[in-house]
Amino acid sequence: QKKKLLEELGENRLPYVTPADADFHQLWKTKYSKLTFRKSDTVPEELHQMVQEGFLTLRKHDCFFQDLVRIKGKDFVTPVSRILIGNPGCTYKYLNTRLFTVPWPTEGYDIKYCSPQIHDACKALIRLNDYLHIEAVKALQGQNLFETKEIKDTTVIDREQNFATSLMEKGSVSKDQSSCCVPEDDYITLKNRTSYNLTLLNYMDPLQMLYLKQEPYFGMGNMAVSWHHDENLVERSTVAVYSYSCEGSAVEESNEQKLKGRDPAVWHVGLKVAWDIETPGLAIPLHQGDFYLMLDDLNMTHQHCVLAGFSPRFSSTHRVADCSRGTLEYIFGQCELALQNLQTDPDSMALSLKSLEPAVVKQVEEIHNEVEFEWLRQFWFQGKRYLKCTDWWLKPMAKLEEFWRKMEIMTSLVLSEVGKEEQIEEQRNETISCFLLVLTERQRLRKEWTAR
Repeated sequence: QKKKLLEELGENRLPYVTPADADFHQLWKTKYSKLTFRKSDTVPEELHQMVQEGFLTLRKHDCFFQDLVRIKGKDFVTPVSRILIGNPGCTYKYLNTRLFTVPWPTEGYDIKYCSPQIHDACKALIRLNDYLHIEAVKALQGQNLFETKEIKDTTVIDREQNFATSLMEKGSVSKDQSSCCVPEDDYITLKNRTSYNLTLLNYMDPLQMLYLKQEPYFGMGNMAVSWHHDENLVERSTVAVYSYSCEGSAVEESNEQKLKGRDPAVWHVGLKVAWDIETPGLAIPLHQGDFYLMLDDLNMTHQHCVLAGFSPRFSSTHRVADCSRGTLEYIFGQCELALQNLQTDPDSMALSLKSLEPAVVKQVEEIHNEVEFEWLRQFWFQGKRYLKCTDWWLKPMAKLEEFWRKMEIMTSLVLSEVGKEEQIEEQRNETISCFLLVLTERQRLRKEWTAR
């Protein structure tokens, strides 16, 4: 699609607008209405201070890392350095690389941080997470009400405030309140689509980068992050991004001459309608402490990029990651399911399989692959770096390795069983053919991971 689009454009560039353009607000309202933007002065000063100190602490402790990601079978190192912070046991996968959360302080979990400062930084980010969750709920409510009534009077705003407060205090919503505003089902949906379970933190100093890609469609200049949709998210969930560019006096906007297009000294977020060359793009400046929300299906219908300024910048990107297959709880459940097919003789302590049914064998071997390639290898591939923050993942990983060793034994047991003469040939052939498929895949993936 990208190639086709660039061929169609040839030497031309698509138009885009910034807040300096007269038609900016009209375009935003009609084509980008699900983007909500808030200037830094709307955020409590105390929160700014905590979060910005947290960023600098993590940077000082070398907790930001470039990821090795895989695109179309090739490995690339990301220009941006990242760290994932969130619910204990959660992971987030992008571009074939699984990141493991540095857990933020959570009740009921014993999390040992490498220093009290790292603990404070993680605590600041959970505070920001709570704040952005409430802002997202208010923004979504505002949109729903706006769409149905085409008005936004003060009572509506009061209700939003009350709802936000009640969410903050109770973590849930009372029924009598829901009757004044939106049906209870909508509350549950709102809550599910805004309850961020992790944040992916980014850091980049553009002046340290030898090379940055140029934005290809609009001529917007240097890109820190190319055009993309965020992946691995709960459908129609909101993404919230808090931006902190370390602006010094040297990098203020150049007011003397009004530049056409965006000021290259200032970081911007770029937006465009996905694979469309009719609608102009947007480039919105990001200053210290600004944040924006991509509501509802904006992340699916539109693409965004990050345009680099001159100063170093941190961002905290809060997401509702789809963790259906990405939590420790899930993978431990899978392991227990697989090991149900392993039994120990009480007298000889010899291990054997309960069933050689092709479906059972296939399921166990697929789980074996999942543990090895989605978890163990993903973790140890770049997981040692998490030890700069906490050793929280070491115990669960040791437990997963134990499960994996037992599954290796189960693979050997299948091999020895199908080699026995007394097996019914038809059943044996069926078991071998499904077993061989998973084993071939395992061999291929082991080669690929060794190369990585």
